[in-house]
Amino acid sequence: MRVLFVGDIVGRPGRRAVAAWVPRLRRERNIDLVIANGENAAAGAGITDKIADQLLGMGVNVITSGNHVWDKKEALPAVEDGRILRPANYPPGVAGLGSVVAHTPDGVPLGVLNVQGRAFLRTIDCPFRIAKREIERLRSEAVAIFVDFHAEATAEKLAMGWYLDGEVAAVVGTHTHVQTADERVLPGGTAYITDVGMTGPHESVIGMEIGGSIQRILTGLPTRLDPAKNDVRFCGAVVDIDPTTGRALGIERLNLPLGREGAGDARSEREETD
Repeated sequence: MRVLFVGDIVGRPGRRAVAAWVPRLRRERNIDLVIANGENAAAGAGITDKIADQLLGMGVNVITSGNHVWDKKEALPAVEDGRILRPANYPPGVAGLGSVVAHTPDGVPLGVLNVQGRAFLRTIDCPFRIAKREIERLRSEAVAIFVDFHAEATAEKLAMGWYLDGEVAAVVGTHTHVQTADERVLPGGTAYITDVGMTGPHESVIGMEIGGSIQRILTGLPTRLDPAKNDVRFCGAVVDIDPTTGRALGIERLNLPLGREGAGDARSEREETD
């Protein structure tokens, strides 16, 4: 089983990269399932119901998220019906699902789990304990489990990788938008990378315009930030999984250019609410 994971999609440029690369990679790399973190796919902060459907129409099978999943109220219908996963470690009673079982074209079931870290993020329930609980439940339905750990601190992500080594096929880190070069298969058979990076404009400050980002840092004021437009790249990872054991056979990091066609158009991302 070959799974493509798409790193944090930022705004319209990121969605263009998904539209350009996901169908091509599916075809050229024999991808069975595509998982994508879409929490910043709408104007660089949040996601909407309409954009979720666009991503699914581009060939994404499962959309994961993180702390920005609630930024736009238009996301709620897709969160409630499971088209967008929200982190599983939100408290009981919060709308939506934190995990799902997806199926390959051949009907092979893969569990997908989304959890959020607590270091430097809003404190919610323990991602480690919740991950173990969800994994136990998913094991009865899936041949393997893939985890998107949306977290800030590298130490917390590394700890999660070791904590789940041998229990899941992959633990991939999202949230920082900066790709790391530490992809590997841990001794127990779990593919790991601290952060898969950002699918979006890289001539930026984690996807947003450079000038506004610097002004926000210099002044401490809530300066308006728009997604940048240049050097659009598709970042992610391909993980090969043995469906008989549920363990990873390999992981390959991707960092692919979109080209001039991804530079954006005259419409403002601020006008984009869906």
